[in-house]
Amino acid sequence: MIQQYPSRLLERAVQEFSQLPGIGRKTALRLVLHLLRQDADDVFQFTDAISRMKEEVKFCKVCHNISDQDVCPICSNDRRDGSTICVVENIQDVMAVENTQQFTGLYHVLGGLISPMDGIGPADLEIESLVSRVSEGHVKEVILALSSTMEGDTTNFYIFRKLAPYDVKISIIARGIAVGNELEYTDEVTLGRSILNRTPFDGK
Repeated sequence: MIQQYPSRLLERAVQEFSQLPGIGRKTALRLVLHLLRQDADDVFQFTDAISRMKEEVKFCKVCHNISDQDVCPICSNDRRDGSTICVVENIQDVMAVENTQQFTGLYHVLGGLISPMDGIGPADLEIESLVSRVSEGHVKEVILALSSTMEGDTTNFYIFRKLAPYDVKISIIARGIAVGNELEYTDEVTLGRSILNRTPFDGK
């Protein structure tokens, strides 16, 4: 049954909200009606925060994490171990690893995983920039902290082959994380232990 709306503006707002991940039209309608009940100043702050985020948030030119500056706070922190890079799929994974408080190195965000079925190849990811960072000679270890999926394993192997010419240790997080699980949904204790108990990656 097609939902009938008393206002075209309301319908448009519901349509926009329903495009968000995990938001159906019923939830979108509930959110829109909630905003309608708020003071104009509160709604302005809400929309202004989103607009400014889109316009002003940057991607770190070193690791590709989100940042308010050209270089993110992690990469610019002198107390971080610059000789160790943790390679993750996305920004949520950086937040997940940081929440474990078990890693003090730097990160590299790929922006996805190799997935031929989805039309995503190595050139679509930030792999060459990772190779460039390693080629500078300051990195001693690269930790592959990707999801335990076929796509994650494929990406691990590709990166391993790309970094093979360089004198760098390549390790993989321990498989305390169930196969098929995504990193961002793993509990902090399990993820922290997986990083601490990482093992050498031999490409197999």
